[in-house]
Amino acid sequence: MILVTGASGFVGRHLVAQLLGQGLAVRCLVPPGRDVASLTHAGLPRPELAGGHLLDEESLYRAVTGVHVVFHLASAQWWGRTRDLQRYEVAGARNLVRAARAARVGRIITLSHLGAAREAAWPLLQVKGAVENTLRQSGLAWTIVRSAMAFGEDDSFINAMLLSLRANPLFFAMPGQGEVVLQPIHVDDLVQALTACLDRIALVDHLLEIGGPEYISLRDLLRTLMRLWNMPRLLVSVPPWLLRRMAVLYSRVLPRVMLNPQMLDLLAISRVTGLGNAWTNFGVRPRRLEDSLLHWQRDHGWRRLLQSSLRPHPRGVPG
Repeated sequence: MILVTGASGFVGRHLVAQLLGQGLAVRCLVPPGRDVASLTHAGLPRPELAGGHLLDEESLYRAVTGVHVVFHLASAQWWGRTRDLQRYEVAGARNLVRAARAARVGRIITLSHLGAAREAAWPLLQVKGAVENTLRQSGLAWTIVRSAMAFGEDDSFINAMLLSLRANPLFFAMPGQGEVVLQPIHVDDLVQALTACLDRIALVDHLLEIGGPEYISLRDLLRTLMRLWNMPRLLVSVPPWLLRRMAVLYSRVLPRVMLNPQMLDLLAISRVTGLGNAWTNFGVRPRRLEDSLLHWQRDHGWRRLLQSSLRPHPRGVPG
């Protein structure tokens, strides 16, 4: 049995589908009241659902009982403030380790970010570094996969930029000069790498990095989106500190903002790794960004913009 935390999230949904497609038994840790429709896939068996969350140690122990591998993906990065990140991710990881040790779980595989470190200058990367350290010192077998930004049609990264472009027909407020270099990886390629960890014993107790097959600056990424979606805008350089204050202000007005502090953390520095890491470490040949974007639907109009801005983030606890 394989347990997936954060199963209702962006990467989690794709991972659950991949595991079920391989005929594996999957259990999903799902907080009460969370929408589980996204975990049902046509032609695939339904995963087992375990009600609970990372901060409820009793329900967490029930979820890990009988499990041999945990994929730990639960995260508050797209909606939580700094205190939420500390509480949910760091404390949640500690609770997961305690429950996994008690239930004699064989291994924990977790997803982190390129640039994660406890001494990093940005809160999200600090928190991810603390989670990594918790797993390394857990006494359990572990694998940590540090990933570049994952993208896909239902992501919170590319779509946030597209909706921001749609919201302002004149210009796009770009952090700094757009000089940071990114290495986006398609979510299906990332999921393929995660599932490859199950069969590669050599990856046990290793920290690995993965990214897409190309480097691209933030400025060039925005130009690509504007060209493909036919939304020409003036790119205006704005100091990152000012954008952070604007994001905090917007979050007090709207339930969901398109450029939150956590995304600004991820765009603060160039976060790249070797272009061949996906193949060398996992046997995965990642697809190019623009080749994937060409097949996306072009539904980024005002209706979707309003739905995205007014739809509240999941509050309470992470999956």
